[in-house]
Amino acid sequence: MQFAILRDVGVSPMDDDIARIARETRCIAMVGLSTNELRPAWGVARFLKSQRYRVIPVNPHYAGTEILDEPVYATLGDIPSDIRVDMVDIFRRAEAVQSIVEEAMGKLPHLRTVWMQLGIFHDIAAAKARARGLTVIEDRCPKIEFPRFL
Repeated sequence: MQFAILRDVGVSPMDDDIARIARETRCIAMVGLSTNELRPAWGVARFLKSQRYRVIPVNPHYAGTEILDEPVYATLGDIPSDIRVDMVDIFRRAEAVQSIVEEAMGKLPHLRTVWMQLGIFHDIAAAKARARGLTVIEDRCPKIEFPRFL
């Protein structure tokens, strides 16, 4: 007699969206990326670049410099229009999320995904982005999630 062993494999209702994002995304604007290699954002950016994603740093404190061989922009609106940003990855506190999402929706015409890092949620910003047809992921990290689908 054979027995099937069932266990929780960590399947999430977001898995289909995350798998699609991992496959289709090419360029990610990372808001809050700094030069500090000990910060989580830097490790995530380095991982994403190693997986052949283009990571555009957005941080007013480092604007005009480079991080991981990419120029840093002060705001999402400063990213040149010839750079097709697919996803905004937000490494900022929840209080900053709404203005970041609003700027992204107004300035990035090719945007498809708003990603909020671990511990970050914003119901109003998420609802506005979803109403515009964007995929929204909250409280997740692409460095953790993407390897399951690459």
